[in-house]
Amino acid sequence: MKTILAYGDSLTYGADPVIAGKRHAYEDRWPTRLEAGLGGKARVIAEGLGGRTTAFDDYSSGADRNGARILPTLLASHAPLDAVVIMLGSNDMKTYLNGSAHGAAMGMKRLIEIIRTHPWPLGAKTPEIVLVSPPHCVDTAHADLKPMFAHGIAESQLLAGYYARVANETGCRFLDAATVAKADPADGVHLDAFNTRAIGDALVPLVKELLGL
Repeated sequence: MKTILAYGDSLTYGADPVIAGKRHAYEDRWPTRLEAGLGGKARVIAEGLGGRTTAFDDYSSGADRNGARILPTLLASHAPLDAVVIMLGSNDMKTYLNGSAHGAAMGMKRLIEIIRTHPWPLGAKTPEIVLVSPPHCVDTAHADLKPMFAHGIAESQLLAGYYARVANETGCRFLDAATVAKADPADGVHLDAFNTRAIGDALVPLVKELLGL
């Protein structure tokens, strides 16, 4: 059986956009849908942390949200892996962190480098990598997230172009999640259950082809 690491933020965690702190049902989260769509031929390990960035520090949280710093530990704890699916970048859009689609793309390049240079167990192959650009941020009346992503709406619409170029240059696969899912205006960033499931469903044929399932 193949093993896939789903590496992401609150969109991978399954955060509900309407009720703060609520999480979508297990079966509605995109890593679960991806695993179900692979018909028992692979297990998908969901590693989603709210607020996680590609490679930028955020000291407003007690958890380490820097995706580049924590990734080596997760690769080691879940090795060997056949594939890593990375969907990050939404939090990079925050005005007080990075706020730039290009910066997020550079962070994704760093994550690819970490995976490709990781000291994998003897005999283990370097896993395949799938880059997923998250759905666009949208306008909201949310008291905190509206100013937090004041410039992020426009920048988030540039993510797919940058990520596609990074994927092409590094030999990774790519999915633009904005083509299948939309953020909920309730907070402008997170997804309802339907749109969360849609990302997992969209990844199924890509991952099947990639891993020969």
